[in-house]
Amino acid sequence: MDRLLERAILELLERRAPTATICPSDAARAVYSGEGDGWRALMEPARRAARRLVAAGKVEITQGGHPVEPAKARGPIRIRRAR
Repeated sequence: MDRLLERAILELLERRAPTATICPSDAARAVYSGEGDGWRALMEPARRAARRLVAAGKVEITQGGHPVEPAKARGPIRIRRAR
């Protein structure tokens, strides 16, 4: 599931404008195969996948439009391609 979420994040960003962002919920919904809101259980795994991609230099986590250190991010985050 971890690799699926990482791939989903990268694929979702690839389909958007270079400056666009996504929410971790976009990745969770993309990989969830069930019905209803079961994708919510994948939110923390999606956030962890984003943190791994930050460590790999592929994406940035933002809050309020500004990059933040993943360990310091509290509350809603967005993900964008690394600049």
